[in-house]
Amino acid sequence: MIGSDSGECAPDAGGDFVETQIDTLQPIHFDIFTLFPTMFAGPLDESIIRRALDKALISICLHNIRDFTTDRHHICDDTPYGGGGGMIMKPEPIVRAVETVLTRPAGWSLAPDDVYVNLPPWSPETPAVLPAATPVILLTPQGRPLTQTVVAGLVQSRRLALICGRYEGIDERVRQIVTDEISLGDYVISGGELAAMIIVDAVTRQLPGALGYALGAHQDSHSPGLDGLLEGPQYTRPPLFRNQAIPPVLISGHHANVNRWRREQALLETLAKRPELLMRATLSPKDLAFLDAHGWTPVA
Repeated sequence: MIGSDSGECAPDAGGDFVETQIDTLQPIHFDIFTLFPTMFAGPLDESIIRRALDKALISICLHNIRDFTTDRHHICDDTPYGGGGGMIMKPEPIVRAVETVLTRPAGWSLAPDDVYVNLPPWSPETPAVLPAATPVILLTPQGRPLTQTVVAGLVQSRRLALICGRYEGIDERVRQIVTDEISLGDYVISGGELAAMIIVDAVTRQLPGALGYALGAHQDSHSPGLDGLLEGPQYTRPPLFRNQAIPPVLISGHHANVNRWRREQALLETLAKRPELLMRATLSPKDLAFLDAHGWTPVA
């Protein structure tokens, strides 16, 4: 398990240490099921996620789906019935991995010596009873789009299971254990690993203590602090760069004027780049008057 104090990694995660016992349950635990656990080594070792691990705000276990196979060649994919290109991920390795892990306490992972040869008992015919409070999320282009609202919902769970698809997709029968499907958008990438990393990052930054500034996530683009608007422009030193100076209001010392300027810039940014968001935003009469002066008319 990738945790706060030990610096431990799940088997085959590319780290120097291996989990041998269950650690203390962290505020949010991620179980990630993948064929390529080494893909996660860099993103989970840096910046906000690394600090959240160190602060025990989150914990992560990477589970190699192939470790739960028992055939001679440890096959996880096969050709599709009915023909067609590509390979399909087989149902047994995925379902066995998910059911084996989720019927045990958060933080459990298969010991390296048990891979392939000493797996916990599992029945391919009898479904395991999985914890109702743990979403089992399939990362797929067929899922609902990942939005800040979806992220806010995920933060309410103490444990999340993320299944990373690969190749042409997964066998449809895997969906028997899936409770949610999430997509990054209307495009296709090579697997669910990058989507899993994004979900871990998006969820983690919502946790108190994950960011250096307590209200940082609350005031991000699409967040409640901005009523779903895009964040406006930001400036730092130097005050003058290539003949462009920072707006004088930012150094005026008048906090009410600064806040109003930021609100107006968020409105303009949203109007210019994502005007459809204005229809869902919570807008005051002053906001509406400002937008009207800049040519925006609500669509009935």
